[in-house]
Amino acid sequence: MIFNLHTVTIVHVVISLIGIGSGLVVMFGLLKGKLLERWTALFLASTVATSVTGFFFPFHGFTPAIAVGIISLFVLAAAILARYGRRLAGVWRWIYVICAMVAQYLNVFVLIVQLFQKVPMLKAMAPTQSEPPFLLTQLVVLALFVVLTVVAAIKFRIEPVTTRARTA
Repeated sequence: MIFNLHTVTIVHVVISLIGIGSGLVVMFGLLKGKLLERWTALFLASTVATSVTGFFFPFHGFTPAIAVGIISLFVLAAAILARYGRRLAGVWRWIYVICAMVAQYLNVFVLIVQLFQKVPMLKAMAPTQSEPPFLLTQLVVLALFVVLTVVAAIKFRIEPVTTRARTA
């Protein structure tokens, strides 16, 4: 095997952090009604890569992590179709916003899970991730993303007006 589990983990984490960081930039662009082309491409590509590399880890039956990966890939497929296949025309504009925001939420959701598993202070507060600190954190983040998604869908709903040059 060319890559060992440690290498796969490092690559997966780096790609995940790129996805989360670029996703934050894309999210703030959407909240301002702007489509940031390069950041969007980086976000979508790195988030797809994050989900795909998540399947490189040893398989021990169907887990919540696998479910999140599958859901993420479906959401990302819809976002990519809306953005590049349908070019944000009509209803595809808000479909893109919602799917991009859900993909970013799933990235952040997994980040929180990992933080509560790996950071000793957080793990002590919620060792089984069924304790109130973990549940409250996830609930607050979910509520925040719902509000941000609604605002982004409103701000990004109007297509920019383009002018065409007349030909004589």
